[in-house]
Amino acid sequence: MRDEYDFSNGTRGSIASTNGKTRVTLYLDDEVIEAFRARAGSSGKGYQTLINDTLRASLSPDAAPVTVATLRQVLHEMLPAA
Repeated sequence: MRDEYDFSNGTRGSIASTNGKTRVTLYLDDEVIEAFRARAGSSGKGYQTLINDTLRASLSPDAAPVTVATLRQVLHEMLPAA
């Protein structure tokens, strides 16, 4: 080790860049975490990546839940008139 180090050009803050990510504290059920860890083991991805992918997919307009009105409309369009 040196007797002295020069930190005159040093900056405060995180060493690693965040690349568009924000650290948050989030409480999830143990079962949810274990399920994602199990999937991560078989998929080769990290469980946090899988959780992030799932949340991103749920934000998609195509992932909207099917309502009774939507189901009736689709059935009306697809079934021949009697």
